[in-house]
Amino acid sequence: MTRATPTTDPKVTPELVAKHGLTPEEYDRIKKILGREPNFTELGIFSVMWSEHCSYKNSRKELKKFPTTGPNILVRAGEENAGVVDIGDGWAIAFKIESHNHPSAIEPFQGAATGVGGIIRDIFTMGARPEFCLNSLRFGPIDNGGTRSVVSQNKMAPGEGRSPEDRQKQITANRRLFAGVVSGIAHYGNCIGIPTIGGEIYFDESFEGNCPAVADVDHAGIFLTGFDQNIWSGGWKFF
Repeated sequence: MTRATPTTDPKVTPELVAKHGLTPEEYDRIKKILGREPNFTELGIFSVMWSEHCSYKNSRKELKKFPTTGPNILVRAGEENAGVVDIGDGWAIAFKIESHNHPSAIEPFQGAATGVGGIIRDIFTMGARPEFCLNSLRFGPIDNGGTRSVVSQNKMAPGEGRSPEDRQKQITANRRLFAGVVSGIAHYGNCIGIPTIGGEIYFDESFEGNCPAVADVDHAGIFLTGFDQNIWSGGWKFF
């Protein structure tokens, strides 16, 4: 009988920290919180919880610029699972926005589908019934066309300087993301009986990769009885 040799975790190095999407400043913060160097597992946990998807660390400062108070605000953004706004005559509308660009970049179909599910879930928790979805999608080019919709005007775009072969590989990857995300959104909505009634889509090389500032939006409308009012609500999902 032989005993398996236990595996050894990789050594935490600046290169490994960078691969986890953490800045040197964030790594110093982790060490201060723990009072020591993190091990490999702890580094992974921090990288996930401090990611854009989980903490909105890049977009939070921009989101704070939007107003969150007013005479018609019944439930503020971040106060509950979905915000609720009084629109008069005993009616209110609840909104939910969720970004799922990172999960969709890893597994397009399931990442997009669960994004829709998350929005619908958060609207349900407000005591409402979802009515419809909207989405706003961003992808890299999916063909070799010559319009601004598929060819970036940005000389700093990821595709600049690539060989034709590498460019074609990237286009193929973009098509996979595009097809998977669109299918995932439609599948989840169809299964639960909530239609996607509108949206928008843009293609540009600047959207290639896992762009932290770009989201995939799904918006689920709902009717709700609560707050002694009838509430109609919606949710957005960004990819």
